[in-house]
Amino acid sequence: MDAITVFDASVTVLDEAASNPARVYLASLAPVGRRGMAAALVRVARSCGVSDVDAMPWAMLRYEHVQAIRARLVESGAAPSTVNHALAAVRGTMRSAWRLGMIDAETYAKLKDVPSVRGSTLPAGRGVTPGELAAMMRACDDETDAGARDAAIIAVGYAAGLRRAELASLTLAALVSDDGELITLRVTGKGTKERACYLDNGGAAALRGWLAVRGRDDGPLFYAGRRGGHLVHGHGMTPQAIRDVVARRAAQAGAARTSPHDLRRSFVSDLLDGGTDISTVAALAGHASVNTTQRYDRRGDVAKKRAARSLHVPYAGK
Repeated sequence: MDAITVFDASVTVLDEAASNPARVYLASLAPVGRRGMAAALVRVARSCGVSDVDAMPWAMLRYEHVQAIRARLVESGAAPSTVNHALAAVRGTMRSAWRLGMIDAETYAKLKDVPSVRGSTLPAGRGVTPGELAAMMRACDDETDAGARDAAIIAVGYAAGLRRAELASLTLAALVSDDGELITLRVTGKGTKERACYLDNGGAAALRGWLAVRGRDDGPLFYAGRRGGHLVHGHGMTPQAIRDVVARRAAQAGAARTSPHDLRRSFVSDLLDGGTDISTVAALAGHASVNTTQRYDRRGDVAKKRAARSLHVPYAGK
């Protein structure tokens, strides 16, 4: 196949992608957020009886259609946050449709006007106890390369509060500095926003332990693995592989079912419990709003009771 044929084929692929506003919208997102929004658009398409994102006639949607999609998702029993996530994905897709000239400004303005769903549900996930975290780290102490890697994944996931996609996308270049005590990481999160994350004590030690095994070659920070605990040098991990590592080590430790996001929830909760102000916690977690940070708080009634006991009412009685 000559170069001209390859070029023509590439242009065809690009033209097909550009004709689908959903694909254009997803391509505009950072990898961290793309996966969730793609899943939301699949949910919307299937609620309309369409098999996938590519088969959905996005440019034909009008205000009444999006209202019907909203109602259908609510009636399906989806949580308000799930419905609003789907509506955000639709708005992003329709914004791309408008920019591509597929719909006019008036139509887009009406589509944006479909309201979000009010209400809330109990937050998902759980907090990981210090005992469970220690047991998970011990489960990695099997003197294998995979064990060193998994200990670092769990340590960085908790101590820096990273999303699984953020863990998977880390490269050696993300290691900004290591002064022997504190390690500084540069993390790219949702919306391609960069933030600095810091590792101290055991978190820093676990990462140094993995780097001693990995070496200092450029490339993915965490290498993918094969059966038997062997790692593939230079090949990075997927977000799903990160999730599998955390779940497997939790099971080996005898802990309750645990996900990378549970480590992230615990990071937020433990910082708040330690007295760190919520604005600082939001910045460390990469949250655009402290309202999001509040939803990660898993301290529950214990913290509420402690707060109540901290108040003094000067009642002397009779």
